[in-house]
Amino acid sequence: MISKTLDLQADSTASAHSRWYQLVAAMVCMMAISSPQYVWTLFTGPLTVKLGASLAQVQITFSLLIVLQTFFSPVQGFLVDRFGIKKLIAVGCAVSGLSWVLAAHANSLTSLYLTYGLLGGLGTGIVYVGIIGLMVRWFPDRRGLAAGAVAAGYGMGAMITTFPISNSLRDAGMESTMTTFGIILGVVGLVASQFLRQPPAAQEIAEPKVVSTVVDFTPKQMLKTKVFWLMFAMFTMMSTSGLMVTSQMASFAKDFGMTNVMVFGMAALPLALTIDRICNGLTRPLFGWISDRWGRENTMAFAFFFEGVAMTLWLTTSDNPVLFVLLSGVVFLGWGEIFSLFPSTLTDTFGTRNATTNYGFLYMAQGIGSIFGGPVAALLHQYTDSWTPVFAVAISFDIITAFLAFFVLKRMRSNWVAKNAVAA
Repeated sequence: MISKTLDLQADSTASAHSRWYQLVAAMVCMMAISSPQYVWTLFTGPLTVKLGASLAQVQITFSLLIVLQTFFSPVQGFLVDRFGIKKLIAVGCAVSGLSWVLAAHANSLTSLYLTYGLLGGLGTGIVYVGIIGLMVRWFPDRRGLAAGAVAAGYGMGAMITTFPISNSLRDAGMESTMTTFGIILGVVGLVASQFLRQPPAAQEIAEPKVVSTVVDFTPKQMLKTKVFWLMFAMFTMMSTSGLMVTSQMASFAKDFGMTNVMVFGMAALPLALTIDRICNGLTRPLFGWISDRWGRENTMAFAFFFEGVAMTLWLTTSDNPVLFVLLSGVVFLGWGEIFSLFPSTLTDTFGTRNATTNYGFLYMAQGIGSIFGGPVAALLHQYTDSWTPVFAVAISFDIITAFLAFFVLKRMRSNWVAKNAVAA
């Protein structure tokens, strides 16, 4: 009996150590699929010229990418649970890279939609949802930090590629750039995926401070609750707010006169995009870690309000190149944390057993946000000939969601968790 106990303790210690290696491999996979979303803005100009299309038409590609990434995420989560994390993540990374290779040769809007939008969305969605679901299982005691760390990989991965892709677009053209980087990113993700595996039972790796949890709810049960739909609405508004910026940045930077200016000896737009990736990545583990200690809703309220203020300052100082670059980073610092706060809050509320599929349903809110953040925002600018209405909508969503987090979600979820708590 003593020997068996010691063996179990040794296994638990080994699992606790190996989960950090899992975290590293998961972050690399996320970095490999981040560029299709976060460097998209660099391709919009060349694509409108090549295809003879309007910005609003080209932006439909971005919406398709996010919609396919998110609306099919419950199915993707189910497939990961059914066929295994390693195989599905490998397929997702390969398909994501292939989407760029094929999109490089797109000669019509339809082919662009099918390659960059459809294939890219399905590939990145499999990886994103699968990785988030895996990490909240590996880290029941540091759920916010772990979800934030891998989400940071997604947010910061494009930091490494922004300048190389920008330079390659200038020197080699769009077709060569998308083909080369599609192959590189696909191979990197494929290799990293081979190190992933499912964790043992949660109680074997949990720290002693984890003293309670909630009943594990199925997706069907979760979808019948008010607390889920409140989180869904909040996620949708915050996603819309952020995507209005990430998908349109090159366009409004041009209108603000920032595409041909230098800041600190570098071109303003790629410099801003690089700083954005750093801040968008750092905010995810940072606020995830804070939420593990300060509370999910308290952290949401602060971060969302902070982004609203930063975006207001960004708009009012849009004619200053230095402030344009610096405040773009501050805005992203207040947005990217939604990808650590919402999955950790959802798993806290509905349990770990169905975490991947459950988050797949919540992540669909990102798809709705992409519709408003992409072509609808472009159309709003087209009809008003101003970016002010676009920013006004984004700022309003930030402030509303901050108040919902503190005054509504906090009380609703507290009652829910108290009702459904069980001993760990």
